[in-house]
Amino acid sequence: MSIFKRAAFAPIAALGFALPLAATADVVGNVDVDWLGNDIVVEAVQDPEVKGVTCHLAYFERGLIDRLQKGNWFEDPSNSSISCRQTGPIEIGDISRDDEGETVFSERRSVIFKTLKVKRIFDEKNNTLVYISHARDVQNGSAKMSMSTVPL
Repeated sequence: MSIFKRAAFAPIAALGFALPLAATADVVGNVDVDWLGNDIVVEAVQDPEVKGVTCHLAYFERGLIDRLQKGNWFEDPSNSSISCRQTGPIEIGDISRDDEGETVFSERRSVIFKTLKVKRIFDEKNNTLVYISHARDVQNGSAKMSMSTVPL
């Protein structure tokens, strides 16, 4: 997360409103996409309940100049992409087996309302883990999502 975004979210976190993360992410790439400071950030997320699976999550992060031009200081777009692969021997822990799945990773995309989530769903019939990245918003749901599967 950029220094600007950390500073913007610090007061919220200090008040105890920050969501606990199910997993942590390591930034592995940062691609400049224009002269306004907008970037595509690539993070590696280890599934905390399934050892041997790593997901790479890419999302758009607005730069300071773009924020000044558009006047929307505290929000990033909902777009994301995910790709998950086996990166070691797979060991499945105590995972949810219902059709809602469970949150593997969560990261704020605005000060209060929007969150980028990665959920894992276990497709037992096909012996596959399904990972979905999507935005969660209090009021305006989004159809922007990305999905990846890991066969077991």
